[in-house]
Amino acid sequence: MTHELPPQRKKILLVTAHPEARSLTTALAAFAADELRATGHEVRVSDLYAMKWKATVDADDFPDHPADRRLEVLPVSGEATLAGRLSPDIAAEQEKLRWADAVILQFPMWWFSMPAILKGWIDRVFTMQFAHGPAVPPPYHENSPLAGRRALLAVTIGARESAFSDRGIHGYLPDLLFPIQHGVLWFTGMATLEPFAVHNSLTLSAEGFTVAKDAYRRRLDGLFTDEPVPYRSLVGGDYDREMRLLPGLERPGTSGLGLHLRRPS
Repeated sequence: MTHELPPQRKKILLVTAHPEARSLTTALAAFAADELRATGHEVRVSDLYAMKWKATVDADDFPDHPADRRLEVLPVSGEATLAGRLSPDIAAEQEKLRWADAVILQFPMWWFSMPAILKGWIDRVFTMQFAHGPAVPPPYHENSPLAGRRALLAVTIGARESAFSDRGIHGYLPDLLFPIQHGVLWFTGMATLEPFAVHNSLTLSAEGFTVAKDAYRRRLDGLFTDEPVPYRSLVGGDYDREMRLLPGLERPGTSGLGLHLRRPS
């Protein structure tokens, strides 16, 4: 009998967002943490509701900001980041991101996006000069301080899977998640994996939960080996100076957000 070699120990940050401790989202987050630890990885969890995370950016995020100075969030956040003068809760989450080799965002889809508390985590934690900024040389996404990390969205969805297909009434799921997958995670240098989704979450049976866990286990097993979504690089000749895809590079029949995926080699 042969045994597989244990995986290389990795560090994973799991950020979860649901107000109910008995929810499917919370159960899947706990499952993911247990599975990853059982396979030898180190896991830290940011349960945003349990932490009572403040979701809004304001002057309190920057303790040195003068009360009589206009709050221009991008430059002010960059100055505070470089000076090491962000509020302690932001600094703690940034340290988790620096520590992590991979990030999993676990959340329910609310109104075709993430819960406000998770969006607020991104708004406050992904500050200029930490996740992006003029100090980062081009290609910005590849030279970001967060570059090299892997990222996975794990989403619970009330609607049926067919409603999110290419002809589904709600639109193609990768398109709906493009602002997070591409606009946040890829833009800040992370290798973004295809999302993991559990549909029919409001009526999921015990048998359905077992099926979902088995599928999630397979995705977690591939967290560091699965091919990421093949988004195009901002440099290398695919885009012009106006950041528009050059003619003739698209795959036949491709339009919309699919234009920004590389052709298969």
